[in-house]
Amino acid sequence: MPATAVRGTRSRIVATLTPPAVSTLSRTDVDVVVTEYGVADLRALGVYARAEALIEIAAPAFRSELKTQWAALVQSL
Repeated sequence: MPATAVRGTRSRIVATLTPPAVSTLSRTDVDVVVTEYGVADLRALGVYARAEALIEIAAPAFRSELKTQWAALVQSL
């Protein structure tokens, strides 16, 4: 999938879904995600490792923001 949307102004990899978004997939339904920036093999990874793998294949312009958002989510748990 392309790492960005709206002509490169939005990351397709996001920290959380914005309501009223609904997903019928569980996290274990997705094994591999491919963008133009790499491949994230998510099989057998825990939640934290999955997040880190997805951030690594996000568009470089959005990685820092995603890392910050992920850190904030982890602290709120």
